[in-house]
Amino acid sequence: MRRSRGFRSKTRHKLQKVKRPGRSNPITRKIQSFNEGDLVHIIIDPSIHRGQPHPRFHGKTGRVVGMMGKSYVVALKDGNKDKQLVVRPEHLQMQE
Repeated sequence: MRRSRGFRSKTRHKLQKVKRPGRSNPITRKIQSFNEGDLVHIIIDPSIHRGQPHPRFHGKTGRVVGMMGKSYVVALKDGNKDKQLVVRPEHLQMQE
């Protein structure tokens, strides 16, 4: 039988959460808001599957170009190609 090569394959270390005291999913991550033109980091929260981008984009930085429902459209460059991702705010972090 062939092995599965699903959406989260080869992400054993990339999609691990650090154990720490307190809440693992603070509500502030879910209700944070961004404006168009803001630079954001894509940091995937592995405990929330909705609106999660592909793991290849974990750690990348992009620019918010709009909204699509509750999600944000983030434009970034993947190699020489421009891409747009639809990502929920739980997986985004404002660049400081």
